[in-house]
Amino acid sequence: QLQASGGGSVQPGESLTLSCTASGLTFDDYGIGWFRQVPGKEREGLSFISPTEAFTKYSEAAKGRFTITSDTKNTAFLRIDGLKPEDTAIYYCGALMIRWAGSSFEFRPQIYSYWDQGTQVTVSS
Repeated sequence: QLQASGGGSVQPGESLTLSCTASGLTFDDYGIGWFRQVPGKEREGLSFISPTEAFTKYSEAAKGRFTITSDTKNTAFLRIDGLKPEDTAIYYCGALMIRWAGSSFEFRPQIYSYWDQGTQVTVSS
């Protein structure tokens, strides 16, 4: 249902854009959230977009260096600028039913309907 791509190994200070393509579901019914997770820690919410609702949201951890966008069809993007070693994690995109947009629950992974397999981002010199 969801396929993320764009991860890889980068040096500090570089930028990266992750993509999340949905199949079998549409932006009319779902918004896309981006999360990341490191071993031993909970999945951390970063950003959410509902193209149909023209709604975007960023967590405190993502304000400033993260930008979420989407096309009009089925792909959401997360651009990360000024990458730091502490950004090293597995990044996940999830599909959340559109009725949750603007609810203040966008960064609760338990309410997401679908997830991709995750894409690794490693930042090191």
